[in-house]
Amino acid sequence: MASKLLMVTIFIFDLIAFGLAVAAEQRRSTAKVTSDNEKDYNYCVYDSDIATGFGVGAFFFLMASQVIIMLASKCFCCGKALKPGGSRACAVLLFIILWVFFLIAEACLLAGSVRNAYHTKYRTIFGGDDPPSCETVRKGVFAAGAAFVFFTGIVSEFYYVSFSNAGANFEPYGGESAVGMGAYK
Repeated sequence: MASKLLMVTIFIFDLIAFGLAVAAEQRRSTAKVTSDNEKDYNYCVYDSDIATGFGVGAFFFLMASQVIIMLASKCFCCGKALKPGGSRACAVLLFIILWVFFLIAEACLLAGSVRNAYHTKYRTIFGGDDPPSCETVRKGVFAAGAAFVFFTGIVSEFYYVSFSNAGANFEPYGGESAVGMGAYK
Protein backbone atom coordinates (compact mmCIF):
# COMPACT_ATOMS: atom_id res chain seq x y z
CA MET A 1 0.00 0.00 0.00
CA ALA A 2 1.08 3.55 -0.69
CA SER A 3 2.06 5.55 2.37
CA LYS A 4 -0.42 8.38 2.91
CA LEU A 5 2.11 10.36 4.95
CA LEU A 6 4.61 10.20 2.09
CA MET A 7 1.99 11.24 -0.45
CA VAL A 8 0.91 14.21 1.68
CA THR A 9 4.55 15.26 2.17
CA ILE A 10 5.23 15.09 -1.57
CA PHE A 11 2.04 17.03 -2.28
CA ILE A 12 3.01 19.79 0.18
CA PHE A 13 6.54 20.09 -1.24
CA ASP A 14 5.18 20.25 -4.80
CA LEU A 15 2.53 22.79 -3.77
CA ILE A 16 5.19 25.03 -2.17
CA ALA A 17 7.39 24.70 -5.29
CA PHE A 18 4.42 25.61 -7.49
CA GLY A 19 3.56 28.64 -5.34
CA LEU A 20 7.15 29.87 -5.37
CA ALA A 21 7.38 29.46 -9.16
CA VAL A 22 4.16 31.45 -9.66
CA ALA A 23 5.43 34.13 -7.27
CA ALA A 24 8.72 34.28 -9.21
CA GLU A 25 6.78 34.84 -12.44
CA GLN A 26 4.80 37.65 -10.83
CA ARG A 27 7.90 39.35 -9.37
CA ARG A 28 10.33 39.10 -12.31
CA SER A 29 12.92 41.85 -12.49
CA THR A 30 12.18 44.82 -14.69
CA ALA A 31 14.62 47.50 -15.80
CA LYS A 32 14.54 51.01 -17.12
CA VAL A 33 17.10 53.19 -18.82
CA THR A 34 18.25 56.16 -16.72
CA SER A 35 20.89 58.80 -17.17
CA ASP A 36 23.49 59.86 -14.61
CA ASN A 37 23.40 63.24 -12.81
CA GLU A 38 25.63 65.00 -15.34
CA LYS A 39 23.63 63.49 -18.23
CA ASP A 40 26.80 61.98 -19.71
CA TYR A 41 25.77 58.31 -19.69
CA ASN A 42 22.70 56.10 -19.91
CA TYR A 43 22.57 52.92 -17.84
CA CYS A 44 20.06 50.31 -16.66
CA VAL A 45 18.40 50.39 -13.23
CA TYR A 46 16.85 47.11 -12.12
CA ASP A 47 14.17 46.67 -9.50
CA SER A 48 13.98 43.92 -6.87
CA ASP A 49 15.75 40.58 -7.29
CA ILE A 50 13.24 38.62 -5.20
CA ALA A 51 12.14 36.45 -8.14
CA THR A 52 15.59 34.86 -8.15
CA GLY A 53 15.09 33.71 -4.56
CA PHE A 54 11.60 32.43 -5.33
CA GLY A 55 12.90 30.51 -8.36
CA VAL A 56 15.76 28.95 -6.40
CA GLY A 57 13.36 28.04 -3.57
CA ALA A 58 11.00 26.35 -6.05
CA PHE A 59 13.99 24.54 -7.57
CA PHE A 60 15.05 23.10 -4.20
CA PHE A 61 11.54 22.18 -3.02
CA LEU A 62 10.90 20.31 -6.26
CA MET A 63 14.28 18.59 -5.98
CA ALA A 64 13.52 17.56 -2.38
CA SER A 65 10.18 16.15 -3.51
CA GLN A 66 11.85 14.14 -6.26
CA VAL A 67 14.54 12.81 -3.92
CA ILE A 68 11.92 11.68 -1.41
CA ILE A 69 9.82 9.90 -4.03
CA MET A 70 12.88 8.21 -5.53
CA LEU A 71 14.11 7.07 -2.11
CA ALA A 72 10.67 5.69 -1.26
CA SER A 73 10.47 3.77 -4.54
CA LYS A 74 14.19 2.87 -4.50
CA CYS A 75 14.52 4.71 -7.82
CA PHE A 76 12.39 1.99 -9.41
CA CYS A 77 15.37 -0.18 -10.33
CA CYS A 78 16.60 -1.28 -6.89
CA GLY A 79 14.73 -3.33 -4.34
CA LYS A 80 12.30 -6.20 -4.68
CA ALA A 81 10.86 -7.33 -8.00
CA LEU A 82 7.50 -5.93 -8.99
CA LYS A 83 4.43 -8.00 -9.76
CA PRO A 84 3.93 -8.35 -13.52
CA GLY A 85 0.84 -6.65 -14.85
CA GLY A 86 -0.80 -3.33 -15.53
CA SER A 87 0.44 -1.61 -12.38
CA ARG A 88 4.06 -2.35 -13.20
CA ALA A 89 3.66 -1.22 -16.82
CA CYS A 90 1.94 1.96 -15.63
CA ALA A 91 4.70 2.55 -13.06
CA VAL A 92 7.40 2.22 -15.74
CA LEU A 93 5.64 4.67 -18.05
CA LEU A 94 4.96 7.15 -15.24
CA PHE A 95 8.57 6.86 -14.04
CA ILE A 96 9.83 7.99 -17.46
CA ILE A 97 7.25 10.78 -17.76
CA LEU A 98 8.02 11.92 -14.19
CA TRP A 99 11.73 12.32 -14.97
CA VAL A 100 11.04 14.20 -18.21
CA PHE A 101 8.67 16.64 -16.48
CA PHE A 102 11.05 17.02 -13.54
CA LEU A 103 14.03 17.85 -15.75
CA ILE A 104 12.04 20.39 -17.78
CA ALA A 105 10.72 22.06 -14.60
CA GLU A 106 14.16 22.23 -13.02
CA ALA A 107 15.68 23.63 -16.23
CA CYS A 108 13.03 26.36 -16.44
CA LEU A 109 13.40 27.31 -12.78
CA LEU A 110 17.19 27.33 -12.87
CA ALA A 111 17.42 29.22 -16.17
CA GLY A 112 14.84 31.76 -15.01
CA SER A 113 16.64 32.31 -11.71
CA VAL A 114 20.04 32.73 -13.34
CA ARG A 115 18.69 35.06 -16.03
CA ASN A 116 16.73 37.11 -13.48
CA ALA A 117 19.88 37.61 -11.40
CA TYR A 118 21.87 38.85 -14.40
CA HIS A 119 22.07 42.64 -14.68
CA THR A 120 23.85 44.45 -17.47
CA LYS A 121 26.70 46.64 -16.23
CA TYR A 122 27.63 48.70 -19.27
CA ARG A 123 26.74 52.31 -20.11
CA THR A 124 26.23 54.25 -23.30
CA ILE A 125 26.90 57.89 -24.06
CA PHE A 126 23.91 60.12 -23.32
CA GLY A 127 22.18 61.26 -26.46
CA GLY A 128 23.71 58.44 -28.48
CA ASP A 129 21.74 56.45 -31.00
CA ASP A 130 21.75 53.15 -29.11
CA PRO A 131 20.38 53.05 -25.56
CA PRO A 132 21.76 50.26 -23.36
CA SER A 133 20.10 46.88 -23.59
CA CYS A 134 18.46 46.24 -20.22
CA GLU A 135 18.14 42.48 -20.41
CA THR A 136 15.64 40.71 -18.16
CA VAL A 137 14.17 37.22 -17.98
CA ARG A 138 11.49 36.61 -20.60
CA LYS A 139 7.90 36.54 -19.53
CA GLY A 140 6.71 32.98 -19.11
CA VAL A 141 9.94 31.21 -18.11
CA PHE A 142 8.91 30.86 -14.48
CA ALA A 143 5.32 30.17 -15.59
CA ALA A 144 6.54 27.25 -17.71
CA GLY A 145 8.50 26.04 -14.69
CA ALA A 146 5.36 26.32 -12.55
CA ALA A 147 3.33 24.35 -15.11
CA PHE A 148 5.87 21.55 -15.18
CA VAL A 149 6.10 21.58 -11.37
CA PHE A 150 2.33 21.02 -11.39
CA PHE A 151 2.64 18.18 -13.91
CA THR A 152 5.52 16.65 -11.95
CA GLY A 153 3.45 16.74 -8.76
CA ILE A 154 0.50 14.95 -10.35
CA VAL A 155 2.61 12.32 -12.12
CA SER A 156 4.71 11.64 -9.00
CA GLU A 157 1.57 10.85 -6.97
CA PHE A 158 0.28 8.46 -9.66
CA TYR A 159 3.73 6.92 -10.05
CA TYR A 160 4.04 6.18 -6.36
CA VAL A 161 0.57 4.62 -6.18
CA SER A 162 1.26 2.45 -9.25
CA PHE A 163 4.66 1.45 -7.89
CA SER A 164 3.13 0.53 -4.53
CA ASN A 165 0.37 -1.52 -6.17
CA ALA A 166 2.88 -3.38 -8.34
CA GLY A 167 5.07 -4.28 -5.37
CA ALA A 168 2.33 -5.26 -2.92
CA ASN A 169 2.70 -8.82 -1.57
CA PHE A 170 4.63 -10.20 -4.52
CA GLU A 171 6.90 -13.21 -4.09
CA PRO A 172 9.04 -13.53 -7.23
CA TYR A 173 9.67 -17.24 -6.56
CA GLY A 174 6.92 -19.65 -5.60
CA GLY A 175 8.23 -20.23 -2.09
CA GLU A 176 11.36 -22.29 -1.45
CA SER A 177 14.37 -21.69 -3.62
CA ALA A 178 15.84 -25.17 -3.06
CA VAL A 179 14.71 -28.65 -3.97
CA GLY A 180 12.72 -30.20 -1.13
CA MET A 181 14.33 -33.43 0.04
CA GLY A 182 12.20 -34.04 3.14
CA ALA A 183 10.37 -37.10 1.72
CA TYR A 184 13.58 -39.00 0.88
CA LYS A 185 14.94 -39.71 4.38
